[in-house]
Amino acid sequence: MTDTQVTTDAEIATDTQAAHDTRIATHDEGAACPAEAAVRGETPVAFPQDRTCPYRPPAAYDPLRASRPLARVTLYDGSTAWLVTGHETARALLADPRLSTDRTRPGYPATSPRLRALPDRRAALLNVDDPEHHAQRRLVLANFTLKRATAMRPAIQRVVDERIDAMLAQGPPAELVSAFALPVPSTVICELLGVPYADHEFFEEQSRRLLRSRVQQEVRDARDRLDAYLGALIDRKLEAPSGDGVLDVLVDKQVREGTVDRQEAVSLATILLVAGHETTANMISLGVYTLLQHPDRLAELRADPSLLPAAVEELMRMLSIADGLLRQATDDIDVGGTTIRAGDGVVFATSVINRDESAFPAPDDLDWSRSARHHVAFGFGIHQCLGQNLARAELEIALGTLLARLPGLRLAVPAEEVRFKPGDTIQGMLELPVTW
Repeated sequence: MTDTQVTTDAEIATDTQAAHDTRIATHDEGAACPAEAAVRGETPVAFPQDRTCPYRPPAAYDPLRASRPLARVTLYDGSTAWLVTGHETARALLADPRLSTDRTRPGYPATSPRLRALPDRRAALLNVDDPEHHAQRRLVLANFTLKRATAMRPAIQRVVDERIDAMLAQGPPAELVSAFALPVPSTVICELLGVPYADHEFFEEQSRRLLRSRVQQEVRDARDRLDAYLGALIDRKLEAPSGDGVLDVLVDKQVREGTVDRQEAVSLATILLVAGHETTANMISLGVYTLLQHPDRLAELRADPSLLPAAVEELMRMLSIADGLLRQATDDIDVGGTTIRAGDGVVFATSVINRDESAFPAPDDLDWSRSARHHVAFGFGIHQCLGQNLARAELEIALGTLLARLPGLRLAVPAEEVRFKPGDTIQGMLELPVTW
């Protein structure tokens, strides 16, 4: 759950089909880059752009790798911002208190219209600075420690096995996003939070609209529906405590005693629920696709499951699904002879940062032997992903079990026909037809 930038899958498929039809069918890193001349200094490149291959940065970003650690980019509304592309600089700036995540500040950058849909609302944890951020994080941190994630592994394994059992019972082919990649983290986060999984179709739909709609009113409507749903759930828990989930404890220990008001509890519940299933679902689907496109690496993983923890880190680095973390400078910041002025927007291109050859030799190669733990796919600094320990556990179990129980897993359609998401949202697969 990192900083993220929710139309339905059908709407997204329609909106992006024309662009997708023009994407290269091969995964050639040397594909033509029409924006190359502009990036080299004449006109700032547009950010974000669609990927031409789902597990690689857009081809138009290639020249940005040569302009590290900073470049100027143009956002969707014509405004410009600093794009951070260097690994060392990114970690330093992500830990710098002079960069704010408060999107209600005048001039705060946005990479899509949906991020302008809620100008008066700050998402809990994501859009608040210290000391408020520290206080919010402390409320729920104990539920996302490595110890808690380790304790949850048997429950995660049960959920994964149930989903694979259902796939096997139905028989091939299957659509892996809806059959496996989405329901696994959705079920897990519901159990952790104390949210009824019976309501998953409702909150998954609202999450999709929050994260992917191009219509601002749809974003506001989705926010209001989630507010009403989670507010009613919190009210029921106030009236009759019913479990030991994160929300149950928050309500019983904080809301009931008045140290956290109802709206803050709703905001916390929203970010934990939405980010808790969307990001991991995308990593599972895109991770499987990437492995199937790298048969040698897949064979290594099947032969030696002990490589799974390293493979998860390397996939996180390579895929960088939350591409475009947003900040605004509150003071002047000098970066290698360049000054980021107070009020300037700052965007972190994680897909480029995580392919900085000074930090990751041969960065375009998928390599289980490299030490990739210092990637910034989970962010860095005080806003580093709260759920990273849970995400790692889910990914290790989901990918490892899927590969072990479906040894013949493969795409059910040609790779170039598999539809993936546009560049202005969390990266992943719209659908993933597989057989075995």
